[in-house]
Amino acid sequence: MSSLLLADDHQLFREALRALLEPQGFTVVADAADGLGAVSLAEKHQPDVAVLDLIMPGLNGIDAARAIVQVAPRTRCLLLTMHTDEQYVLAAMRGNISGYVLKTKAAAELVQAIREVCAGHTYLSPGITRAVVDALGDRRGARDGALTLRERQVLQLIAEGKTNKETAVVLGMSVKTTESHRTRLMRKLAIHETAGLVRYAIRHGIVEA
Repeated sequence: MSSLLLADDHQLFREALRALLEPQGFTVVADAADGLGAVSLAEKHQPDVAVLDLIMPGLNGIDAARAIVQVAPRTRCLLLTMHTDEQYVLAAMRGNISGYVLKTKAAAELVQAIREVCAGHTYLSPGITRAVVDALGDRRGARDGALTLRERQVLQLIAEGKTNKETAVVLGMSVKTTESHRTRLMRKLAIHETAGLVRYAIRHGIVEA
């Protein structure tokens, strides 16, 4: 029996997923309303699969997956999202993502996707075109790959409108450390104003417009 962690910022959707999955023999060991909570619960429960929403406050699903692999190495991560844009799919495939399922197909595909992921395979909704996945070969050198996970976390919180002090509290760091991460990511991206960071985060699927 496979154990699951569910992460989505809508409680009713998490409850609907639980109602869908538990009768199929899965055990939902925890659920989270944001990406940071998902990472913490993954570390605590070490689930077989983490089913993550793509766009979540604090930490998006792709970066949550990157963090989860560090604290729960055996956990496989699956994104459940309504986004089919190339930028999101490519970012997911570059991250620690084993499955990409569209929310519009969740009832029909999610059980199969989780079983495939548990078996060590990668699952992509049929709505994700092969051409998008093939494009990975041309996009692996994207600039955001130079950012560390912590810098990506800081970038997301900046894009969500958090101040340095608020970001420090969320991530459990000092304000000085937060400012250092902000300075480094701006230098790496050659972006020198907050508005530019926000535009970059939206363009690369780190936050939603």
